[in-house]
Amino acid sequence: MNILAALTHAEAKLKKQADIVRKQLQAVRSARKILGREVASGSKRIGKKKRVMSAATKAKISKATKARWAKIRAAKAKGKHKGR
Repeated sequence: MNILAALTHAEAKLKKQADIVRKQLQAVRSARKILGREVASGSKRIGKKKRVMSAATKAKISKATKARWAKIRAAKAKGKHKGR
């Protein structure tokens, strides 16, 4: 078998494997689309909606965070809390 024939045979084998992988990839994409997890162009979800936090909850978290940092700064000012 000459080199050209061997390369032709190897090329045909790789093309066949690539076709198999393409078919498998298409099957996976189809399954994702059916399940509603496909992300469309523009980064918008087709399936479940993104969870949205209410303004009251955001304010509550903000208030707690500010209080926590105020406590740390006060302790640091008194010398009780050592920095990182």
